[in-house]
Amino acid sequence: QVQLVESGGGLVQPGGSLTLSCAASGSQFTITTMGWYRQAPGKARELVAYITRGGITTFADSVKGRFTISRDNAKNTVYLQMNSLKPEDTAVYTCYADATYGGRYWGKGTLVTVSS
Repeated sequence: QVQLVESGGGLVQPGGSLTLSCAASGSQFTITTMGWYRQAPGKARELVAYITRGGITTFADSVKGRFTISRDNAKNTVYLQMNSLKPEDTAVYTCYADATYGGRYWGKGTLVTVSS
């Protein structure tokens, strides 16, 4: 049974920072790309960032220059460092992990609220 466990969400003031982490366990296949989506109330889901096993990163235009993504392949863990947070970053953030057989695993999501 594959599990993706997210942590690090919460309430932060505008301009603040948060780091999300997501650890994948139980997969008999190699984890390749890992990343994060987010969905705000009443809005479409948005791909925030992803990182390949080799460390190549991609970001949504809305977070470029503010968010960074990194991973620890030995731990199958991905991190999303979020800086200069804005109220419009408020959303449920969900991580995913792709496996070599072509499947995708999903986390349950963690809420990030940016508010004063």
